[in-house]
Amino acid sequence: MTSFNHKKYRPFPPVAKSSRRWPDCVIEHAPDWCSVDLRDGNQALIEPMSPSQKMAMFELLVDVGFKEIEVGFPAASQTDYDFVRLLIEDNRVPEDVTIQVLTQAREPLIARSFEALKGARRAIMHLYNSTSTVQREQVFKMSREDIKSIAVSGAEWVRDYAVEHTDTEWQFQYSPESFTNTELDYAIEVCDAVVDIWKPVTQNKIIINLPSTVEVATPNVYADQIETICDRIGHRDSITISLHTHNDRGCGVATAELGVMAGADRIEGTLLGNGERTGNMDIVTMAMNIYSQGIDPELDLSDMDRIISVVERCTQLSVHPRHPYAGDLVFAAFSGSHQDAINKCLAVDENERAIHGPDSHWRVAYLPIDPRDVGRTYQEVIRINSQSGKGGIAYVLEQDFGLILPRWMQVDFSPHVQREAEISESEVSTEQIRKLFQNTYVNVADQMTVESYQASRSQGSDSLTAIIITSAGPVQIASDGKGILDAFVCAINEKLDHKLVLVDYNEHTLGDNEQSEAMAYVQLSINGKRFCGAGCSEDIVGASLRAVLNAVSRAGVNLSAASDVQLAAI
Repeated sequence: MTSFNHKKYRPFPPVAKSSRRWPDCVIEHAPDWCSVDLRDGNQALIEPMSPSQKMAMFELLVDVGFKEIEVGFPAASQTDYDFVRLLIEDNRVPEDVTIQVLTQAREPLIARSFEALKGARRAIMHLYNSTSTVQREQVFKMSREDIKSIAVSGAEWVRDYAVEHTDTEWQFQYSPESFTNTELDYAIEVCDAVVDIWKPVTQNKIIINLPSTVEVATPNVYADQIETICDRIGHRDSITISLHTHNDRGCGVATAELGVMAGADRIEGTLLGNGERTGNMDIVTMAMNIYSQGIDPELDLSDMDRIISVVERCTQLSVHPRHPYAGDLVFAAFSGSHQDAINKCLAVDENERAIHGPDSHWRVAYLPIDPRDVGRTYQEVIRINSQSGKGGIAYVLEQDFGLILPRWMQVDFSPHVQREAEISESEVSTEQIRKLFQNTYVNVADQMTVESYQASRSQGSDSLTAIIITSAGPVQIASDGKGILDAFVCAINEKLDHKLVLVDYNEHTLGDNEQSEAMAYVQLSINGKRFCGAGCSEDIVGASLRAVLNAVSRAGVNLSAASDVQLAAI
């Protein structure tokens, strides 16, 4: 019999609510943020952070803009205790930042926590005890009243010790641990009992933190729980409702967002979601979600690479390349149709921003935010592999090397890149793409070059005489045409018995000054089939002539023969 047995589980009961307001609510401003990277995130690591790693993380959190930071569990760890003392004694806590410590509802631990915070300007004492049905019945084997009395006693000790430490401005926080698995009426009863001990005022609100210690239901159920608490808890105007969600069902961010819609004021979480089991709520993701809706998240996430670097160094955990907003590949498009759409939209956006300014509405296909906002560049947006298309290839060539491929050249070049990607079975770098372009269209096999040419104009017609160097020696050509390029093609045609047609032509410079080289692209029809070529030279005429010869060489044509030369099989 298989061990994969769904019958051992029971559906989580929904909250009985006759009406819900939260589905019609919209997040209009950022919640208060509290980072728990140094406590909840740290205790989930295989190797907890060293003091230097803790300090690096703390400094990052301050720089990002957190005003509340849970810095440890000083009563449970000497390392945490010493770190809290270091922050205070070395005056490392900015005046606008409040540090928070966690303690269980036991008097020796509460006393030790107050001792750790001695001398702090302002601090949050975070008290908790578990209230869930399964822990009451199976772990503690206590009644509802017994568990509530633990919370009440803890609240009284916190109140009394705070009176003895008047140098610090105190704020109190209580968490009924495993709130989501606690009967809703009982959770309200315990929270009200703690609030009655602390007697909050609107000038210094109590924080009631409602953790989904283990995520047990869909986010809408949690939102129902939060809205019910907000409606029924006493002294609501003097209470900050805080959420601390975990990610067991993969819905930590959604749960927090719906909880804010349901009335919560504050969010606890970690940068990039580190935490026990599947992790804590990811503040980077939630804050960037808010940002993408045109709301100031009140956190500065513009240097995402630094955030990732510090977090990875301190936690020794790698950030997934597909991590929302932060992963290496989240702004990378490999699909050809995606690349083409992004390329076109970026061009429109650049024009709109030039006309209407930096606040112009961001509307780019497949990119929910501008990658530059988090310190990324457009070179990272379009990546090339076997699934990539012409738009992405053209984009990287233009961005990295200034090569502006016309549409017909993009179509012609794309299969060459895809073939290279299939052979290598990996992503093709921009340098590889450039070399492939050069070898395909510029440095072609059996290349012919123009040794010299003379051009003149008379009565609207251009005459051209040129000497072409071929593998068999020099060949002289001459003809007239409407422009130098047309005359050049006509001259070659006379050697090939009128088999060439100039289909398309584009040119541009590779810089913005007089010394910049010129780049030319041509498409020729030879015996009814089309061949592209490119040329680079100090002047646009030289580049154009080289492009024509390279297209001819790619067709297998050799001008060294006389006029009866035969084209290679095409």
